[in-house]
Amino acid sequence: MRLSTWIRQHLAALRALLVLTAITGIGYPLAVLAAAQLPGLHDKADGSLLEANGSVVGSALIGQSFADAGGAALAQYFQSRPSAAGHGYDPMATAASNLGPEDIVDTASRPSLLTTVCARSKAVGDREGVDGSRPFCTKDGVGAVLSVIGPPGADGDVAHPVQVVSVNQVCPARPFLATYRGVRVECAEPGRDYTLGRIVPIRGDAPDAPAVPPDAVSASGSGLDPHISPEYATIQVARVAKARGITEAQVRALVDEHTRGRTLGFLGEPRVDVLRLNLDLDQRYPYRG
Repeated sequence: MRLSTWIRQHLAALRALLVLTAITGIGYPLAVLAAAQLPGLHDKADGSLLEANGSVVGSALIGQSFADAGGAALAQYFQSRPSAAGHGYDPMATAASNLGPEDIVDTASRPSLLTTVCARSKAVGDREGVDGSRPFCTKDGVGAVLSVIGPPGADGDVAHPVQVVSVNQVCPARPFLATYRGVRVECAEPGRDYTLGRIVPIRGDAPDAPAVPPDAVSASGSGLDPHISPEYATIQVARVAKARGITEAQVRALVDEHTRGRTLGFLGEPRVDVLRLNLDLDQRYPYRG
């Protein structure tokens, strides 16, 4: 190949690189930026930021915590659903817990998903003054799970247990059941592995429809959900009204204002925007505590 041909090919490649860089690296981003500033798109493109008293307090697209420095829920505010994103609502660590319904036995490194749900349900029930019990949970807020140890029968079940342990209740805790199939239920000794037994979750006598709704005890897939269900908002009304010294009817009216129906009438579920609701509360009924 002659040198002049080699130079022409490389000059053509360089020109193509410069043209494509100008189009895709400069022109296209500028066009998208300009389109994002059109009326109706500007707010969303800039992050749907919300302000109060001249300061940005959050985004309408990202949930946040309404708790004190110690992590305790602030009584004057509606609480968001739990978050598994980083230390909570971290947009740089958006994620779910990736734990499923079979995660029912606590370990030394972390509580099981079942115990996490049980603990949250009890805490919400205590805070809101409703029944926090739910199926497969003990009264003290851990997963009601037994390890039944003994020779397996033909169907894989343990017909004649020799030891039964409440695996999520570490000694000296009192087991949620006194006996199981005639065998005394023991608390779990720290560090012992009870997986050699048959793991049996116990439903208990909790209602089929718990008073504490699912979104109050489970994190969203993104960990950033800014909404809660109307059911979760409803059980918080009395607490917020008492803390702010106003009537429940006044708080309920605000909840109704910030409740949105299904998108396009059929997508998703009705939802309440927690941040906007709390900002509206502060504006109309400032907290005097």
